[in-house]
Amino acid sequence: MRKITSVIMLASALALAGCSSQKSAGTRAEKNSFGESLAGFRGKGSAYYTGKGPIPRGGGRILVGKPYQVAGRWFKPKPQPGYDRKGAASWYGEAFHRRRTSNGEYFDMNMLTAAHPTLPLPSYARVTNLDNGNVIVVRINDRGPFVGSRIIDLSKRSADALDFKRKGKAKVRVQWIGKAPLNDQGSHLAMMNRKATSGAGMGTLIAAADGPSRRGDDGVQVADAAPETLTQQASYEPPKRKPKRRGESDIIQVGSFGSLDAAEQARAALSAIAPVQVYEWDTAEGTVYKVQLGPFHSDIGAADALNAVREQGYVKATLQSARIEQVAYRH
Repeated sequence: MRKITSVIMLASALALAGCSSQKSAGTRAEKNSFGESLAGFRGKGSAYYTGKGPIPRGGGRILVGKPYQVAGRWFKPKPQPGYDRKGAASWYGEAFHRRRTSNGEYFDMNMLTAAHPTLPLPSYARVTNLDNGNVIVVRINDRGPFVGSRIIDLSKRSADALDFKRKGKAKVRVQWIGKAPLNDQGSHLAMMNRKATSGAGMGTLIAAADGPSRRGDDGVQVADAAPETLTQQASYEPPKRKPKRRGESDIIQVGSFGSLDAAEQARAALSAIAPVQVYEWDTAEGTVYKVQLGPFHSDIGAADALNAVREQGYVKATLQSARIEQVAYRH
């Protein structure tokens, strides 16, 4: 009897271990940019946005929250005026794209957002990459990271802007600016990024966080350089243009970039909207790389694509007419 009992107990233990390993394997399926498990991470299993078109911005709810525990660690959310901390940052993207965040917004990996374990939601924070000096302002709308000693987890677009996406991690400085409005459609955050990248101090950013922007743009274009200045348009409606000539089609001029890497990033971000071309353009200031979408043979299709491009943050994109041979990739 003792041997039989031992066999039964051993079989039960193996069955339990098998269940445990299956659960662990399911958890390991989602990882951050550095290949680490996202067990217990923010919106795992949360609802997807299933609507068509761009992911809605803003919304959600104001949330501070009660103390909570993840993986044996306690976190105590609260307003933290003067929060200024240096530490490691990572980024997250596809695994949570279009999922609800901790305060009920939808995560868009192509927007300048971030997750923080304790700062109020939604909030603005200035993040500086201490390795290269790049600075951006992000909208914190999610909880995390809960892995290791990370202090912030940035969206894929934010990691691109800070130029550490390929590395997976970076040493950063995070400074809390203040609470963000629920209804920010992107123009307020874009305005704050213009101030931050022009060298504005924290006092200016804190003051700017209190009032929404009156400008009409919806995002911020991040590029190495833009030798060519494009006309800023506040409206999403395409400008009135002369009728197209025979043999011409609509194209979208996204912008000019100072490096091929920056242009390729734009290509990757916009490739789902329409065919994208990148070509070199020699100027007196050196070589720049232009990004175009199209051609479009329908005015409606071109207008819809222009809206989608601007929703991705390329607010200086313009609609133009060109002959087909002008659109071809230039080697």
